[in-house]
Amino acid sequence: MLARRNIFVVGLESFNLEMLRAVRHADRYDFLPLLSYEEISAATRFDLEALLNKARGILRDFLGTIDAVVGFWDFPTVLMMPILRKEFGLRGPSLESVLRCEHKFWARLLQAEVVPDEVPTFALVDPFDPGSAESVGLDFPFWLKPIKAHSSILGFRISDMQDLENALAETRDGIHRFSEPMDVIMGYADLPDKIRAIGGAWCIAETIISNGRQCTLEGYVFNGDVDIYGIVDSIRGPNRSSLERYEYPSSLPRKVQARMIASAKAVIEHAGLDDTPFNMEFFYDRARDAISLLEVNVRISKSHSPIFDKVEGVPHNEVMLDVALGKRPDYPARHGRFRYAAKFMPRLYGFHDEWRVRNVPGDSRRKEIERAFPGSEIQLYVSEGMRLGEMNHRDPYSYELAAVFTGAKSRRGLKREFAALWKAVGLTFEKGAP
Repeated sequence: MLARRNIFVVGLESFNLEMLRAVRHADRYDFLPLLSYEEISAATRFDLEALLNKARGILRDFLGTIDAVVGFWDFPTVLMMPILRKEFGLRGPSLESVLRCEHKFWARLLQAEVVPDEVPTFALVDPFDPGSAESVGLDFPFWLKPIKAHSSILGFRISDMQDLENALAETRDGIHRFSEPMDVIMGYADLPDKIRAIGGAWCIAETIISNGRQCTLEGYVFNGDVDIYGIVDSIRGPNRSSLERYEYPSSLPRKVQARMIASAKAVIEHAGLDDTPFNMEFFYDRARDAISLLEVNVRISKSHSPIFDKVEGVPHNEVMLDVALGKRPDYPARHGRFRYAAKFMPRLYGFHDEWRVRNVPGDSRRKEIERAFPGSEIQLYVSEGMRLGEMNHRDPYSYELAAVFTGAKSRRGLKREFAALWKAVGLTFEKGAP
């Protein structure tokens, strides 16, 4: 009889525990929490050393074998894991290789060395420099983003000088949530002098590459071999910024997919990344027949897990586990219930911080709706009477109200299922004072 493997999961919570338990051979694994979701994702401030020390204590006090540390959250989880894995002798990528992908400025420098035609023009920006607005040196419009954050927080589309001034002011007010832990993490890494000189509060400005169709390649590196096992389309909303749904499998032409896969392999190999899952976002501009690289994330996309499960019969969390345990993944599985699957992200657009949410279905009503639409799951990000300004799931332009996962036999069927389901959810909004 095979010994059970003890797998510590950073930020483990109920939804992703369900995905982990759906992998093949899950009966051989014990999934153990390592820090809470509130500590590593929802916190308003990250005391990185305190989080690392708490995680170290949990691991040291554990009486059994520690077989893997895994996680699917973005910052700071993705950059904490290499530190903990190294200290406890576990399989995984080096911190430096992860930073070569996740540190937005360093990543762009390296990407420009191997796929220069796919990288936008970019510039480093110190938001605390009084002359930063005049020295960016890029034509409008462009994006302004921290060198590391998550969920598009403090990411701004800059159309003119007033936009830039406003974005820099907002960045100065909020960047410490990310810059403080980033500075700590970079202190653990062996960095080139040019990168070490860049503080965690710095930003990157880059020309906009959002023309065309967006997609995400999901892949992994195992013993130096790079493999791409699925491509997910990302469909944006009417503001061309906020995501409205993910759809799998991709509808992009096969030749375009092949070009993206070749670029992804070149970037991952150049970064020296190994023994980890990753995902990489691209745009395809059909008019120019050009592909552009948006970003690399050294983790699986947890948002894609349920849609892989619906099509493949197994969530791609299995890839994350296999690589961490030293097993080459056998994926995709190809025995799912549906031919197509999607994650819908229904949004309210505009600035409505004072509005309150009404008619939010309770758990029993939500489960009733899910039963009426077989294969669906609903995660609501709002509660009855919540003021929209209190939401965590938002970007500068919209409020993300929920995540709705659906499967269907056709792409049109996905849209029909969601439209009917969301009507059944029936949220309304009470307008507040401006």
